[in-house]
Amino acid sequence: TDYGSSLTVSLPAALQPHQPFQIIIRYTTADGPAIWWLDPELTYGNAKPFVFTQGHSVCNRSFFPCFDTPAVKCTYSATVKAPAGIQVLMSATQSSYLEEEGVYQFYMEYPVPAYLVALVAGDLIHADIGPRSRVWAEPCLLPTAISKLSGIVERWLTAAESLYGPYIWGRYDIVFLPPSFPIVAMENPCLTFIISSILESDEFLIIDVIHEVAHSWFGNAVTNATWEEMWLSEGLATYAQRRITTETYGAAFTCLETAFRLDALHRQMKLLGEDNPVSKLQVKLEPGVNPSNLMNLFTYEKGYCFVYYLSQLCGDPRHFDSFLRAYIEKYKFTSVVAQDLLDSFLNFFPELKEQCVESKAGLEFERWLNATGPPLAEPDLSQGSSLTRPVETLFKLWTTEPLDSVAAASSVDLTKWRTFQTVLFLDRLLDGSPLPHEVIKKLSECYSSQLDSMNAEIRIRWLQIVVRNDYYPDLYKVRRFLENQMSRMYTIPLYEDLCTGTLKSFALEIFYQTQNQLHPNLRKTIQQILSQGLNPLPAVDNTAVTTDTPAMVLEDKVSEATNGAISLRDVNVSA
Repeated sequence: TDYGSSLTVSLPAALQPHQPFQIIIRYTTADGPAIWWLDPELTYGNAKPFVFTQGHSVCNRSFFPCFDTPAVKCTYSATVKAPAGIQVLMSATQSSYLEEEGVYQFYMEYPVPAYLVALVAGDLIHADIGPRSRVWAEPCLLPTAISKLSGIVERWLTAAESLYGPYIWGRYDIVFLPPSFPIVAMENPCLTFIISSILESDEFLIIDVIHEVAHSWFGNAVTNATWEEMWLSEGLATYAQRRITTETYGAAFTCLETAFRLDALHRQMKLLGEDNPVSKLQVKLEPGVNPSNLMNLFTYEKGYCFVYYLSQLCGDPRHFDSFLRAYIEKYKFTSVVAQDLLDSFLNFFPELKEQCVESKAGLEFERWLNATGPPLAEPDLSQGSSLTRPVETLFKLWTTEPLDSVAAASSVDLTKWRTFQTVLFLDRLLDGSPLPHEVIKKLSECYSSQLDSMNAEIRIRWLQIVVRNDYYPDLYKVRRFLENQMSRMYTIPLYEDLCTGTLKSFALEIFYQTQNQLHPNLRKTIQQILSQGLNPLPAVDNTAVTTDTPAMVLEDKVSEATNGAISLRDVNVSA
């Protein structure tokens, strides 16, 4: 099961209270939710096997015996033996390598919850990109990773330190993983894991890395004590991420990215329903439910809106920054509940406590935490109007009948837009699909060739529009895209859309041609999508299939609940 089985250790009766003791557990771990073994064919270089772990939320109990709860933190050490030519990395502050024995030693000197213990091994080489950062990747990817990140990671770290105090983990390294990595990014301390597929999408790469940088303070240093309050990590990290991007890229860019994410939040809310209990910030975790099933955009964006609301109560975000610095200093290396944060907030701002802001009608803290539905208040994004207004104008030109503004619309050069502008525009077209045939035909004539040369985050949205509108002239581009993708985030949304409409046989054909290039877990998930409403698919060689990770379970359950209407890109943006 997702939860494994408990291990009970009886201590000697003579053991005195607080007396130190040691327990040695000898165990073997095989395939499990945390451990992903890849054959060389599933890597970019196709040269050597690869393995990585993904512990969030409750997977690491399949990696090693542990108290697998964010409420418990400890230091750890590890000894790893690997064949020559295989580089091993872990989320640790110290490491060494004995070449003659092929043995790596790792030590994490600060207490961390079990889910932040991570390992990766494969054909990895590195390059320094800053005074305390290096990037690790397969040899064929390293030049791209260097060109994208050299120099700027230190800029982000410095901005974060100016806001929230010293970076306490020593190094901030990044490792780019093969496309089988089941989520976009994971904030393992000292060593952020990121899927390589995101390298081509510059703005998404920036946001994803900065989000993981923010977790160094919110999530890693101070952790939610229970999975029912994941917003304490994700909402605060999202707020900190946007403070960092405001400092480094300006308010307009931050407002554009926020508008894009809030659009996705409202899309998810419309599909799940405003009274859905998963839209609460304090979600009730029923027995037997995997915590990762609760990971959704409410965790991130509704949590962010609450934190933003708290910052507005202070009158100046810099005053709120000062509070967050004090909060980190007080609680670092511990785990907290929401009441710890809110009590600290009111104690830091006694004038707000005197005003009883926690009980303000309609905006009560308790209501923020336990009411279903949308955020009680959303941020003012007017500083981003220079970037969002052109999107709104173009969208209206294409969706206002009669369609007599094609000339004006076709004059817009999307290649001059920021990525977040283009994806916001395409997402809104997706929301309005199916569109009149005349509209989709003109859209293709105007933009299809422009979009062909853009990054995958843009291309997949256009291809979803093609599929949802049954626009056959561009279907060959869907085939070409899926033939070259091995990542969940760029395959599942298209297969879900293909199978929701009239193109399931087309999807089956592509799957049978490409299945051998997909990780067994992804292959299994796509088979499940293709099987809905059909007789069981013929058996595929799944000898290497391992249990789906919680992220996968979430995606499957979401697609079942909404008939595939929520794309993977709308859920679990990054850990």
